[in-house]
Amino acid sequence: MQKRTVGTIVSAKKQWWLKINTKAFRNGPLDGATFPYIAKIKYTIDGTEYVKHKWIGAGCPVPVEGETVQLAYDEDKPGSIKIVY
Repeated sequence: MQKRTVGTIVSAKKQWWLKINTKAFRNGPLDGATFPYIAKIKYTIDGTEYVKHKWIGAGCPVPVEGETVQLAYDEDKPGSIKIVY
């Protein structure tokens, strides 16, 4: 059963090594480029604190450090989360 909780962003780092081109024709090497992020998220479920890393795809909103985000998790696997946008 899916449940929800709130997590806090500890850090969000841009993955410079994985460039996603959004334009077919570019004027420069970074023209139209977007990059995914890896967010470190801290959350608590039933008194147990978890810290997980989650990919945030290129083009998705990137939370800043200290921001709270909605998380979904399976009741049987609280260590496996998804960010709810």
